[in-house]
Amino acid sequence: MSERQKDRPWLMRTYAGHSTAEASNELYRRNLAKGQTGLSVAFDLPTQTGYDADHLLARGEVGRVGVPVAHLGDMRRLFRDIPLERMNTSMTINATAMWLLALYQVVAEEQGADPALLRGTTQNDIVKEYLSRGTHVFPPGPSLRLTTDMIAYTVSHLPRWNPVNICSYHLQEAGATPVQEIAYAMSTAIAVLDAVRDSGQVPEERMGEVVGRISFFVNAGVRFVEEMCKMRAFGRVWDRVTRERYGIEDPRQRRFRYGVQVNSLGLTEAQPENNVQRIVLEMLAVTLSRDARARAVQLPAWNEALGLPRPWDQQWSLRIQQVLAYESDLLEYGDLFEGSAVVEAKVEELVAESSAEIGRIEEMGGALAAVESGYLKSRLVASHAERRARIESGEERIVGVNAFEGTEPSPLTADPATAVQTVDPAVEARVVESLRHWRDTRYQPPFNHPRPCKALERLKEAARGTGNLMEATLECARSGATTGEWAGALREVFGEYRAPTGVSSAPVAVAAEEGSALAGVRRKVELTARELGVGKLRFLVGKPGLDGHSNGAEQIAVRARDAGFEVVYQGIRLTPEQIVDAALAEDVHAVGLSVLSGSHTRLVPEVLEGLRAAGAADIPVIAGGIIPKGDSDGLRAAGVAAVFTPKDFDITGIIGRIVDEIRTANTLEPLEVPA
Repeated sequence: MSERQKDRPWLMRTYAGHSTAEASNELYRRNLAKGQTGLSVAFDLPTQTGYDADHLLARGEVGRVGVPVAHLGDMRRLFRDIPLERMNTSMTINATAMWLLALYQVVAEEQGADPALLRGTTQNDIVKEYLSRGTHVFPPGPSLRLTTDMIAYTVSHLPRWNPVNICSYHLQEAGATPVQEIAYAMSTAIAVLDAVRDSGQVPEERMGEVVGRISFFVNAGVRFVEEMCKMRAFGRVWDRVTRERYGIEDPRQRRFRYGVQVNSLGLTEAQPENNVQRIVLEMLAVTLSRDARARAVQLPAWNEALGLPRPWDQQWSLRIQQVLAYESDLLEYGDLFEGSAVVEAKVEELVAESSAEIGRIEEMGGALAAVESGYLKSRLVASHAERRARIESGEERIVGVNAFEGTEPSPLTADPATAVQTVDPAVEARVVESLRHWRDTRYQPPFNHPRPCKALERLKEAARGTGNLMEATLECARSGATTGEWAGALREVFGEYRAPTGVSSAPVAVAAEEGSALAGVRRKVELTARELGVGKLRFLVGKPGLDGHSNGAEQIAVRARDAGFEVVYQGIRLTPEQIVDAALAEDVHAVGLSVLSGSHTRLVPEVLEGLRAAGAADIPVIAGGIIPKGDSDGLRAAGVAAVFTPKDFDITGIIGRIVDEIRTANTLEPLEVPA
């Protein structure tokens, strides 16, 4: 062993939360007892988008992808018997980050904690929500104000808290290259820091404290050498930006601090056991290099492409971290790559290319302007389309998917019904009933909350002005207001925002030369349109509910466009009723529904029922997403024409199948067009 002291391991987390606050609290305490050293809270989609559980858009989404937190009582139950003063808690929350931090602070105060000692992170990166994740609520300007106000508040009141976690994780999930990931994350950080500086809320001499509390949340893919170099490049660019643009002299405040969840985009439904080695390789990218090592790591479970992981699956991911940290000798040495000419050359290449892209974004007016113009989104959609095209052509090989597909039956998935955890559909009704009980009794003993009307009016008054919104938000939390009431008050003042989809401006990613697969599908589209006596086949791509993971929907929309369809795609967050209305208004020939949040069993049948009630039952409905086999069978029995899941990587083939379903629905003879 070397003479230097062994490094402390990184914070070890698992991203967790589901069903109810009580069930999630039990899971957190169990994970902490297994050696997890920090918490990472997953909130459900209504909580993330500022709706209460009984809102129309919350149907089918309650407790699915995280824990529902509607008010102070839920937050109390979520952290029961967990001393927050001694905990490091990461909360993946963005549009409603200020609200969740207020609830967390009030619960900590009720426990007797000193807020100045609270440690943790609120993700609070709204820019990436417009680009990739889709849980934005307000327009860019007011959203940036909420972030700025939180940063200014925490510098003075919660000095150990990371108020914003610039998040490039979802950018990679949306197709970002390493260069784009660095450039877009850095451009977001610049927008945030400029806003804080220009707000006048933080004296110039304290800007170093602001920079020192900015953290990043990144992704690490399976190309682990490139990913490790990306992290070294990230640190180098951040050091330059904070020193040159903001004049930060203290190297400790300029340090690039980041947490990571390794890549989920590359996890496969086919041969899911291969995901274990993928996760290990991805973890090495952010741990091997001491000079660019993550401060916190959370690993997905091997079966996340199939559905919600079970506690045992999450334990496996925790044990992977623990073996590396405690059994290997990794933490006993300095940086393993210092002096490597190969690594240095790759790092310099990434620094140069990402710096050039940052410059292009600056010329556009910065990250928010590049969001509003659609530039950033269209670049991500294009990058993702190029990656999908490489997989379809076989240029990029995915073991078990488009290479080495032969397999023995897996004992891990022998019983599909027990291979993942399922959320009891009855949970939603119980959460809604609990919420209504809270509204009816919050003014009574034992809590005796003041009526929230005055607090909500004060919040709206503050939003109309220029003051910091955090104190008014804390008052709402203490008064027993709900997530929907807080967000609803701000919606009244700020309005809502629908981000650019990036579909119409995305370039063609797959060539349609004569003899190609896409050329064959285009021919089928043209012939079918001609037989139906229409100029073009019309295809509606819909995202029902609150699921903002739009990557798959966008790729289907772009490929359908390139195959000759007229595509109707209005983006995310639509009710089944709105999708039915759009299908009728646009007189479409097929409807494609994309759902990744688990709400397909509720929302897809509602679209089918709406079409039947409108006399349009002959329009074929196609569903896609993370849909277990049992649910697929149920959807087909309900009338869905076809179901596609992550194992169906051939997008051109999917478009061809959609044409076939249109022909079947219109009683046209099967059409064989050679590819």
